[in-house]
Amino acid sequence: MAMKRTRTPWMSADDFGRSLPRGIGINLLVPDIAPMQAFCRDVLGATIVYADEDFAAVTLQGSVFMLHADHSYSDNPMAGLIDGAEQRGTGMEIRIYGLDPDMAEAKAREHDYHVLAGSLDKPHGLRECYVIGPSGYVFVPSLAPGSRPG
Repeated sequence: MAMKRTRTPWMSADDFGRSLPRGIGINLLVPDIAPMQAFCRDVLGATIVYADEDFAAVTLQGSVFMLHADHSYSDNPMAGLIDGAEQRGTGMEIRIYGLDPDMAEAKAREHDYHVLAGSLDKPHGLRECYVIGPSGYVFVPSLAPGSRPG
């Protein structure tokens, strides 16, 4: 099924790359863009800046990250690592500071995503939950208990 772009026209790939701020970037390789895009929007409250069947640009809590479909990486050195992989991001937590874990957990359950661990206050000063997205990546919405999401 072909996806429609969420915004048209959009900048060129070159312009997008040049527009990214300094710092650490996350690019998640996924079998299919649509399910992960829906998870980011519906559970995490992310804004989908742009999406098509190959790529999505996503903003969340003031940060930008990308989704790339596996098929768009056919000539990339990562292609051999993802070929046939069923579970993605093993051993990695994608922590989202300032995102209400109770809200994310409720939305994950509402949309039938797997909640690995429900919202709890942890000894390190954060309330957090663990939610597995449709491609197997683990997202950890985290908020200081008693604080308000920003």
